[in-house]
Amino acid sequence: MRRVLSAILLCGLLIGLSGCASLSGSYEKPQVNVTSFNLAPNTQGMAPRFDIGIQIINPNRVSLPFRGMTYAVEIEGYRILSGATPDIPTVPAYGQADFVIQASPDLLGSARLLGDLLSRQRNSLAYNFSARLDAGRLIPMINIEEAGQLQLTP
Repeated sequence: MRRVLSAILLCGLLIGLSGCASLSGSYEKPQVNVTSFNLAPNTQGMAPRFDIGIQIINPNRVSLPFRGMTYAVEIEGYRILSGATPDIPTVPAYGQADFVIQASPDLLGSARLLGDLLSRQRNSLAYNFSARLDAGRLIPMINIEEAGQLQLTP
């Protein structure tokens, strides 16, 4: 009986290790694209909410069942929007998923940005979109950053 239990335990351990090895060996970070940005239609109260369209592209041969996501948007180093959501669809292997997240403004960060913009004129603004995706215990947290310049003059 003891040998049977040991054999079952050993088989289970080997299967678990081979599954982890297949995920980590050829795993590629998914691509996250911002596809739209609008004022949320159900905004109530003093602070507006924004709908941000997101597209996640999975270049891996296994699906990614996401559990949640946190995100932030900065302009000129000032955080102006942030949020979190547990409602992210599973992204199929070699596929993509499109969904909408809601973000709330950081009023202090926005006020600081406004003060900075009023104190000096610029031709462009630096932006940074950062997100942290939780795909479960077998896959480490996925950190995504997209940075660039918003041109203010033609």
